[in-house]
Amino acid sequence: MQIATIYTIIARFEAFTWAGLLVGMFLKYGLETTEMGVWLFGRLHGFAFLAYFIIAIVTGLRLKWPWWASLLAVLAAIPPLVTFPLELWFRKIGLLETPDAVTN
Repeated sequence: MQIATIYTIIARFEAFTWAGLLVGMFLKYGLETTEMGVWLFGRLHGFAFLAYFIIAIVTGLRLKWPWWASLLAVLAAIPPLVTFPLELWFRKIGLLETPDAVTN
């Protein structure tokens, strides 16, 4: 599996878990109905955040991103739901294309 594919999967999973955590927080603190969403998605998002942080650095190094792209990728994990549109933009501008010199 290519590094760009792994980055895409992890970026989308990170955004999905952010959305789940936001819904869970609304149910817990807004409607005061259940803590299950925060319990589940809090754990999933913690894992996804760390995985995304690591894969963003590895992908930036492997695909030889400019410094600003690597910085944006790492910072994208902090605000909710930013990793997914950033991944789409990176794909559009060609940052997720594997150079011929880089394999896997």
